[in-house]
Amino acid sequence: MVCTKSWKEVINISTEENKAIIRRWNKEIWSKGKLAAIGEILATDFVFNYPPPGVEPDREVYKQIVKSYFVGFPDFKSTIEDMVAEGDKVAVRWTGRGTHKGEFMGIAPTGKKVTVTGISIIRIVGGKIVEEWTEMDNLGAMQQLGVVKAFE
Repeated sequence: MVCTKSWKEVINISTEENKAIIRRWNKEIWSKGKLAAIGEILATDFVFNYPPPGVEPDREVYKQIVKSYFVGFPDFKSTIEDMVAEGDKVAVRWTGRGTHKGEFMGIAPTGKKVTVTGISIIRIVGGKIVEEWTEMDNLGAMQQLGVVKAFE
């Protein structure tokens, strides 16, 4: 079989497929809290590079973290602000919003609306997410909840 596409077309298709996977990750996992989607979108050997201390950074722990967000913020929604893809990586700048209606990280519900921003760099292999690095404004979220005083 002979490939009729140029290398640029092949790379472009792969890049667009990777972006589609990230849109699905954002919509199903981080905007709807569909835990079943984790098994479909994340590879079995998935790791994330921001686990709580002493915790394995695997797919099962990731599922627990997602669940905890939707317990604490049942209306949590994530919006993709920017997305850039190259090779097997996709960088995403996102904004998450939700109302603190359930316990979250030991914090009793406050009823406050919270907005948190972050950037994730995600590696995709064979149509599945295999690795994620995320930096997010946890301090800002804690300030919005009133747990940490804002700098004055």
